[in-house]
Amino acid sequence: MKTYKIAAIPADGIGPEVIAAGLQALEALQRRDGGFALEVTSFDWGSERYKRTGVLMPEDGPEQLRVFDAIFFGAVGAPDVPDHVTLWGLRLPICQGFDQYANVRPTRILPGITSPLAGVGAGDLDWVIVRENSEGEYSGHGGRAHRGFPEEVGTEVAIFTRAGVTRIMRYAFRLAQARPRKLLTVVTKSNAQRHGMVMWDEIAAEVSREFPDVTWDKMLVDAMTVRMVKAPRSLDTIVATNLHADILSDLAGALAGSLGVAPTANIDPERRYPSMFEPIHGSAFDITGKGIANPVATFWTASQMLEHLGEPDAARRLMRAVEKICADGILTPDVGGTATTQQVTDAVCDAIRGENL
Repeated sequence: MKTYKIAAIPADGIGPEVIAAGLQALEALQRRDGGFALEVTSFDWGSERYKRTGVLMPEDGPEQLRVFDAIFFGAVGAPDVPDHVTLWGLRLPICQGFDQYANVRPTRILPGITSPLAGVGAGDLDWVIVRENSEGEYSGHGGRAHRGFPEEVGTEVAIFTRAGVTRIMRYAFRLAQARPRKLLTVVTKSNAQRHGMVMWDEIAAEVSREFPDVTWDKMLVDAMTVRMVKAPRSLDTIVATNLHADILSDLAGALAGSLGVAPTANIDPERRYPSMFEPIHGSAFDITGKGIANPVATFWTASQMLEHLGEPDAARRLMRAVEKICADGILTPDVGGTATTQQVTDAVCDAIRGENL
């Protein structure tokens, strides 16, 4: 039996609730499958630790995580801690420190969930957004001068490297090639950002020659928001910068019914370091402790993690269970239902145990 070492970082807000749900489903899966086991170690890193100690994770946190096969992450962020402190204190040091340069965010309308788009249902919206996850607008370069004075200046420098853009473009083309439609849309803002974004366009054209069977086009990011809403069937695989894809994937989740169903995988494609898997929705303090957080995004994230670990059958079994309970109407309030987090989780576990495939 294969044993995988998983680092669980529930962190803040509804993170502990949905990670507990995800671990319950994974426990049911490993018992049902019988061919693998998960050895889970939990870490109490997050905003509460920051308020006690002044840091979200210990200085050697990344070194502690290095020995794991994957990281299962909840959410980071708290109302009484500045957002840039939580993001740069936990999530980004892991993503950037482990060079998880491919952020992969699939989106589709699950059975039983209603999209806000009229006339669009399950099968009409089926996308994968690939987000460059190591540089770009979130490089952390810049600064502030003359603080508090009328002439105060703040600079945020977006950094695009040929190596970084080429590798994410190649990853996106390869992913598009593996999907049935073999269709890729490259998103930039090269009309206004004439250096880094023009380089993105040029590298896309260069890499495309390696994939003659992939049809590709390019869109400006503002026009892309319109296309996502008005012509969702025209899209399949999408690649964009760190900032642009971050925003577009939130729109994608909303168009699929809720951010509560949207997953994320932060991948090191070369497998030098552990990859990290997290739901998109964030800490959602407005519903923390109410027992109504949607665990579907975490289940889908767990499915991505199993796929990455080399357990595709278990990954598909988990998604079949999720689709079944959604089709049966066992839904949390964010997608129009009345079920609690635990009721959805129990239903998914029952579906896993009861499947005959």
